[in-house]
Amino acid sequence: MTESVSTPAAEFVAQHAGTAPAALIARVQAVLAADEAAASLPAAEALLRAGEALLANVLKDGEAGRAVALDLLAADACVTWAFEAAADEPGTLPERAAQAMQRVAEMAL
Repeated sequence: MTESVSTPAAEFVAQHAGTAPAALIARVQAVLAADEAAASLPAAEALLRAGEALLANVLKDGEAGRAVALDLLAADACVTWAFEAAADEPGTLPERAAQAMQRVAEMAL
């Protein structure tokens, strides 16, 4: 079991995960805990970084299917929660979305 680390992003996930599957929440929390910078970042940025890390894991071996399904679902959840967290500052959303798309696009190259 992964030890829970209190960071703005981990707390956001704990408060907003709702009825998400426990395995998905645990995977996201584990990725957040592994990122030493997450504690000093706003929740939205830490969650975007976690989503990128999960997506990188999906892309690294070119594997598809069940082997990477949890990481793919967790990456999607991270991005969704990142934008929910960023919604507190609606003026930042267009720039944040453009940057997130650019960062993800660069991973595919």
